[in-house]
Formats: sequence, structure tokens, C-alpha cells
Amino acid sequence: MNSKFEQPNIVLDGNIPEPSANPSDNRHFADIIQARFSRRAMLQGSLGVAAVGFLGGTLAACGGDSSSRRRKASLGFEAIPAGRDDAIVVPEGYTARAFLPWGTPILGSMPAYMEDGSNTGADQAEQMGSHHDGIHYFPIDGSSDHGLLVMNHEYVDKKVIHAAGPSARPRPLDEVRKEMNAHGVSVVEIQKGANGEWEMLNNGQNRRITAFTEMEITGPARGSELLVTAFSPNATRTRGTLNNCGSGFTPWGTYLISEENWAGYFHPDASIDPVPRELARYSVSGWQGNFWYDAQEGGIVTSDDNFSRFLTAATGADASEDFRNEPNNFGWLVEFDPFDPNSVPKKRTAMGRFAHEGVVPVPAVVGKPVVFYSGDDSTNEYIYKYVSNANYEEGMTGDDLLDDGTLYVARFNDDGTGEWLALDFDDVDFQADMSESPIKFTSQADVLVNTRSAADMRGATPMDRPEWGAVNPVTNEVYFTLTNNSGRQYADEANPRVLNRTGHIIRWNEDGEPAATTFSWDIFVFGGRDKLHLRGYVPGTGTFLTEENFFASPDGLLYDDSGILWIQTDMSGGQQDGSSADGDFGNNQMLAAIPETGEIKRFLVGPMDCEVTGVVLTPDHKTMFINIQHPGDRSEPGNFTSHWPSGVAGARPRSSTVVITKDDGGVIGL
Repeated sequence: MNSKFEQPNIVLDGNIPEPSANPSDNRHFADIIQARFSRRAMLQGSLGVAAVGFLGGTLAACGGDSSSRRRKASLGFEAIPAGRDDAIVVPEGYTARAFLPWGTPILGSMPAYMEDGSNTGADQAEQMGSHHDGIHYFPIDGSSDHGLLVMNHEYVDKKVIHAAGPSARPRPLDEVRKEMNAHGVSVVEIQKGANGEWEMLNNGQNRRITAFTEMEITGPARGSELLVTAFSPNATRTRGTLNNCGSGFTPWGTYLISEENWAGYFHPDASIDPVPRELARYSVSGWQGNFWYDAQEGGIVTSDDNFSRFLTAATGADASEDFRNEPNNFGWLVEFDPFDPNSVPKKRTAMGRFAHEGVVPVPAVVGKPVVFYSGDDSTNEYIYKYVSNANYEEGMTGDDLLDDGTLYVARFNDDGTGEWLALDFDDVDFQADMSESPIKFTSQADVLVNTRSAADMRGATPMDRPEWGAVNPVTNEVYFTLTNNSGRQYADEANPRVLNRTGHIIRWNEDGEPAATTFSWDIFVFGGRDKLHLRGYVPGTGTFLTEENFFASPDGLLYDDSGILWIQTDMSGGQQDGSSADGDFGNNQMLAAIPETGEIKRFLVGPMDCEVTGVVLTPDHKTMFINIQHPGDRSEPGNFTSHWPSGVAGARPRSSTVVITKDDGGVIGL
């Protein structure tokens, strides 16, 4: 979900973007928008009226709730201006404090963070990881003052994490170990002190999951020949999780890790021709990224396959003697129990393999299937839904519900309706489509390892980088950010932007139950600030975005039970510093919206060169946790463009969680 993936010609941190790997000619969402709405409806501000009509009025009247916080008439704070301070800015009456920055010791020998960057790889395994992202608060005994804070660590900035940046090849092995240990997940027990400030506890609950952690493979792809490696010849185990972006949670109290842009960590064997689709369709072939930890990038010559496995050469007699299939062990959703420090994470293959931006649960109902949504964060990729085959009952776990279900992919129709297309090898329609397609599959494991190809074959709608989603906890209405697609070449009467560089948010209602296979959709808001080109527009209200709410590249989302939709941005460097043709948006930010009225206000602006990502509230809604990722991501060793959170001149920038409270002790946002 990084800004570096938005602009093909702009690389902010040395990482090379994943190229579009979708060869299908499926209808693009832009084409559907053109057919869906007329120019007159857009320009007269009546687009939203038409949308409410075809959705049966549910967007304007979402139903009631017994919660006293639910569906207030307006947001209870004054919008803050955009800006470029190297600090967190929140509205008057709120306080924001940095908490648990990268390098904070949380377990083991509690090695102190070294400002000079000299911490070792072993130190990093016992410290907070780098590049905080998706986050969730698990209350202990229902408490809003005591719980587990669990968060993803998406990637690392080599120019910041090491004392003087990465060494020249051959790199010391411990540099690579440090980078791998900075990935993954942190679990931290926290409690609000008597002074009202949160503190970390060290009672044996804290944990780090990294690129080394052993994991179990479950679901239909368990045992598949496509997942066989020298580490696990029977394809039941693997090691590590990478590039963990948005996160999710389950009704039975576990945490879900997403694996997003994992493809660039591998260096494929260039002699393989043709490249297998399970590599090529995910850009493992030819995406010469700089995060793999193999001999090609790191200059590492080692017999330790913890490192050499990222060089995916076919060196053995078969896949059980090498790591040609190692990339197939990534791209999954991973579940673990945060309350059990010894629990083995499980890669849930029934939920599909792609660049998972996150995973979004629908509130569970006893006697009904569990439903989760996930976006594939790459240009021209798809939105997916997983529906369990079993109905949810108290006491069930992921072993009951996440290994046996149906994965669907979305097709958005011109008339505002949509279909969920089953990616099920035994489905009659799947078999019918396959009989007419050059794309073939041999089993459900094959379908799931090659989820993108299966979605191509079924005729899913390519989207503009589907990222985070959020579900209205009362109505089950779903919102999804489409961050941008700067490579999209189109101009149509209903959406007259030559390039979708500023993104938009789509929403839909399932036709009946969340497990339904049809839905109705519209657009909630277009990002941007240029009225002439309708870049920033709220269709449901007929109004444009203003100084108090313009934004671009929407990314993170949370729909809380106060009725507020929290929107976070991941704008490129050019959009932040004003050099982009899209306009000057200032630093990345978080906004609050009440979708029923279209009210949107800017609530937070982050420090220099950061991404604002990940948001969760305590049950009483009086504490908000958000993450600030890669502040100063245009830094060079010793020349940092941000010094947040310390604010000390020359200090190394550190990704960090931020704790936000209301000075009067009230509910956040109201």
C-alpha cells in the first residue's frame, strides 16, 4: 500500500513497483463508470440521487441502532488544514502521542534501541518491527484500558534501518537478518496508566512474528505439488510472512495477517522458459525488486536456506530438493492467536493467493456463514469475497470456517448491479467458463495458487488498485478504496479524468444476506481537488471537496459503530510536495466522514514523507490507535527528511503507532 507503487516513474525508497501483470481483456471499471452515469447527471450533482434510487434508498437511510453514539448529525470537531509540518496535527481538543516506535524493546533480553542504527539482527527480533501498518486492539476481559495491540510491519527502508545504509556487496549476513526480523507482526500487551497515558507491559504475552517464523499450510492447497519445497517436501509447512499490509480479525478472537507485495522479495531463475503462471501472473518473473535476500542482491553465499530460499532456482532433481516453489508459499492470509505466544500461524489457502491489501470481516451472525472481503492491491486487479461453507456457531475457530469455503471475485455491471463469480473448480459455471477459455485448471489447489488467473478466466472487473475495505457494522454496506491507477488512459463523460491518479471509494450492498452472489453498487467519493476536472466530488451530495477535506489516493478505512468512516491516504511524493499535476495536498492525512450525509472533515495530518495507515478504537471509542509508516521515506543515510517522532535534529525517522485521545475524555470524532 506504499506510495511508491502509485507512480511507475517515481521511486521514493529504492523499491521498484510491481508492474501490471494482468493480461486479460476483462472490462475495466472506468468503462463501466462511463456506461453507468451520464454527463448531465454528474455535472448537475444528481449522480448520487440516481445512485440512491437504484439502491432502494438504503444509502440515505441505513437503519437505526441502540448505540447512543450511532448516526450523529455531524462530526464534532473543526477540520484542520492540510500542511507539511514534521509532526502529527489533530484538531483542537485532541492530543496525539507517539507510542511503540520501531526498535522499541518488547521481549526477550529487551535490547535498547540504538539511535545510530547499530542494533543487530538478533536485537531486531526482540524489538518492534519496521513500517507499522494494519493494527487491531484485542481487549483483555472486555477492557478499554487493558489489551493486546497487534500490528503488521510491512517492509523496511534500508537507508534508515542500517547505521550508514546497506553495505556494498557482499553484504554482511546480519544486515539481511535484521531486515527479515523487522518484517512481520508485533503483539504487545498495553495498559492505560493512572495518568491516562498508555504503557507497554511485559507479562509474557508479547511476541514477534518475522520472515523466519515457521507456519502451517492449511486448506485446499495443503499438500499441493505447487507448494513443495526442500523445507517441506509434503507441502504442509513454510517459513515467514512478508510485506504485511492491512490486517483483519475474526469473531473468535484471532488476528489475520495479509501478504501484499511479496513478489519482489524473490529472484527467479532466468533460465526457466516459459515462466510458470504462478510466478509470471504475480510479477515474480522480471520484477527486479530490491527486497529479496538472495545471492544476487545481497552477495550472500551461504548454505543456510533461511536466506538462499529467495533465489528460486531449480537446482535439485525435483521441487523437494530446492526452492523453485518458495514464492507459492506467499500471497496468502495468515491466522494466529494473539493470546497464545506459542501458537503456530496458519496460512489459510482457501481464501486465495494474491497481493492481499488486507482482509475485512462482516459482523458474524450465529447460524450464518462468515464472510470476509479482500482487495488485490495492484493495478487492474480484483476484489474478492470469501464465504465459509459452514455456518458460524459459538466456539468455532478458523479450522472450522477458514479452510472450507468458497472464494468469489467481483464483476461490476453497467447498470449498478454486480455479481460474485465463484472460483470453485467444482462449480458448474466455473467449468463452463473454463471449457471456453485457454486458461485451464486441474484442481481446487491449482485454482487457489493461481487465483488471479482464475479470476481472469471468470471475467472479473479490473479495478484501480483495490486496497482497504470497511463494513458498516449496522447495515453491512461495504466500502472499498481504489487508491489510483496512473496508467489508466481514459476520458469519459461521467468521470472526466484522463488518468485516475487521485482515486475514489466505491461501495455496495449485497442483495439480501452478506453471502449473496449479487449486489448493487455506487461511488461514495472521488479524490482530488480540481473542480474543473471533477477530481474531488461527493456524488451523494452534489458537492465538491473543499479546503477542509480535499484528499488523494485513499487507502486505509475503518467504519466505526459511531457511524464514522475513517479514511486514510497514501499519496505519492509529488502529491504531497505540490510538484504533481494533481495539485498540492500536503502530507498524508486521515479524514472522517458520515456517509449518510456526505460530511467529510480532515482530522489528522501526518509528518513529512509518511503514510497514514491502520486505525482501530478501543471498545469505548475513547482511545484511537493509528500507525505512521515510513516518515522521511526520501531520506539518504545521514540526511533524513523527517526526524519524527523524536523531533530532534539529525534523529533517525521511525515508524510508530500514535495514541489519540480527546482532552475531555470523550468519544473520538463526536
